Amino acid sequence: MPLEFEKPILELEKRIQELKETARTTGVDLEAEIRLLEERLARLKQEIYGHLTPWQRVQLARAPGRPTTLDVLEKAFRDFLELHGDRAFADDPAIVGGLAYLEGEKVVVVGHQKGRDTKENLRRNFGMPHPEGYRKAMRLMDLADRFGYPLISFIDTPGAYPGVSAEERGQAWVIAQSIQRMGRLKVPAIAVILGEGGSGGALAIGVANRVLILENAWYSVISPESCAAILWRDAKEAPKAAEALKLTAQDLLALKVVDAIIPEPEGGAHKDPDRAIQNVKEALLRTLEELKALSPEALYQDRYRRFRALGAYAES
Repeated sequence: MPLEFEKPILELEKRIQELKETARTTGVDLEAEIRLLEERLARLKQEIYGHLTPWQRVQLARAPGRPTTLDVLEKAFRDFLELHGDRAFADDPAIVGGLAYLEGEKVVVVGHQKGRDTKENLRRNFGMPHPEGYRKAMRLMDLADRFGYPLISFIDTPGAYPGVSAEERGQAWVIAQSIQRMGRLKVPAIAVILGEGGSGGALAIGVANRVLILENAWYSVISPESCAAILWRDAKEAPKAAEALKLTAQDLLALKVVDAIIPEPEGGAHKDPDRAIQNVKEALLRTLEELKALSPEALYQDRYRRFRALGAYAES
């Protein structure tokens, strides 16, 4: 289904396609009319996509067809070997990870995984991990440290699963453990926010030396809907909450919560996933090259300084 703010674009595209089909079937010269509409379409896209509101970016971050962790691993990496289970309770399909090659470099990868359709979303719990998912992530962090392989994490979750079963198995405790474990890594760590970055469920695998974010992704302590439900007692105030939360890539870069923005194709990553994934790969290679020059102790101190500096302010 098209997003509400995209409907004028889709209507104009449909009109252009109809004119092209008419010209093809009837032989009537409609080149001038088509060219005029195409110029109007280009201006309309620039007007809409060049001035997106925070809430519109949240909607793009959730758009069906947006690249998932497994999409990136399939197209940007080579020889991905998935590892399963937390060695304690079960395997959580909402977190995937394992070993892979990035342009010949051996790396450990871990990330949230949403489903591509309703059936898979149910199996993967809509990308909301249980405690065993984060314990699996810590297994992979241990593996990265043991063999000296860089760790790359992909964030795309509305938040960790908040159900009773997860709390019974120590959800809050295991998120804290995961944050602590990732902070102690002695190898390069890079986190990429692919879509949604919700609360501690995202931060649990986001304590990296460098945090990158796709242009229309978001990263926040709470989702706009939950924030609106708390502050205004109405989830319909989500657009207002999105504005106040400063959750867009542009806001986060200005606040130094993220280190770089990865550009997306016009209209969002779901419009051209292959190009978006190529942009992610190029950004990872640049960042990894920068971090490889640091010693294990320098990497640890670099990560410590980065997160201790968040929220710093000066009194005037």
